[in-house]
Amino acid sequence: MFIRWFIEGIGQAFVQLKANKLRTFLSLLGITIGIFCIIAVRSAVTSLEDNIRTSFEKLGKDVLYISKMPWAENPHENYWKYFKRPNPDIVDLEAILKRSDQTSMAALSVFVGSRTIKHQSSHLEDVMLIGVTHDYTSILNIEIANGRWLTRFEYDKGKNNILMGHVIARDLFPNIDPVGREVKISGQRFRVIGVIAESGDDLINPVNFDEAILMGYPTAKKIANVRSNRLFGTSLMVKAAEGVEIDDLRGEVTGILRSVHRLRPREDDDFAINELSILSNLLDRFFGVVNLAGVAIGLFAILVGMFSVANIMFVSVKERTSLIGIKMALGAKRRMILWEFLVEATCICLVGGLLGLLLVYFTMLGLSATVDFRLTLSFENLAIGLLLSIAIGIISGIWPALIASRMDPVEAMRK
Repeated sequence: MFIRWFIEGIGQAFVQLKANKLRTFLSLLGITIGIFCIIAVRSAVTSLEDNIRTSFEKLGKDVLYISKMPWAENPHENYWKYFKRPNPDIVDLEAILKRSDQTSMAALSVFVGSRTIKHQSSHLEDVMLIGVTHDYTSILNIEIANGRWLTRFEYDKGKNNILMGHVIARDLFPNIDPVGREVKISGQRFRVIGVIAESGDDLINPVNFDEAILMGYPTAKKIANVRSNRLFGTSLMVKAAEGVEIDDLRGEVTGILRSVHRLRPREDDDFAINELSILSNLLDRFFGVVNLAGVAIGLFAILVGMFSVANIMFVSVKERTSLIGIKMALGAKRRMILWEFLVEATCICLVGGLLGLLLVYFTMLGLSATVDFRLTLSFENLAIGLLLSIAIGIISGIWPALIASRMDPVEAMRK
């Protein structure tokens, strides 16, 4: 009997949809727009968040980033306070590697500056040079598409070998393999030993390696003062050993750096220790606000749609009053009438919700072709859209259904 009521309710719903096409279209429009607004924003934010989280995982949740300035503060606030701090340097790195029991790897990177790079008659200006220690590529999981990274011997001897970004290699060597070729930087000859893989669709990269050149720290000392305190691109990275908690590593590294910098017990740290969880917390708040804005916009459209669907149901009840009376006179129970109109209202809202989800799906496909990362309609958001449509149908149809189920059969048949 329950299945029979359900099927009859669905049949009545589609009869009403076909009988009053304009009225149905206007009613469904609010539901469709509302579901589209909520699910489209959720899908866009979810896709963006997933991409960023994936990028974070590549950088490593077990890595501490030591620099002058904390990530959680606005760089324009207390600028001079942080400017006066010393840059992390090779002495800090060596102390951590020597004295830390909870570190698996550590690396130092120094932004050397922008230089012109030449190869025969071709040249590129304002190319970013970064001097790094040997384990830098391992900590940041830098993928090398062609060639290799420095051997330990080449690094220690300060050989003029470099790793080139994808875009630099493409523009400077458009039709030839750059590996093994020589280039000139600041009057010195360097040999290209590898090309960094293209960054792809990762939104978060510590450095745009596509347009950078990596060289060993000893090599970078030949062309720049890498210990200058004016450089703001200097960073020290410390990776926790297996099984070590990041908070324990933070405490140990803090103690080592304070002793190296000879800070007194009451003096504040003259360095900032950052980790990816800081950015994750900031992103959580940002995505929460964006989701809330999408829900607020969608609720207004859904509210209009709910009133439209309720209006359809009131009209439907009025048009079928005599039929309701006949059904009750023949033995139909009140719950059967109630169920019939609830199913009808829910079906109407489901149609609107499905149209909204289809619109979201095709919008995501279109945007994926124009942006640098993939936008998808996840199963979770699909389920939310369908459940929300069902809830809207129940809420908008409950009052008309109650009115229909409480009719007096005799009075209903007279009308």
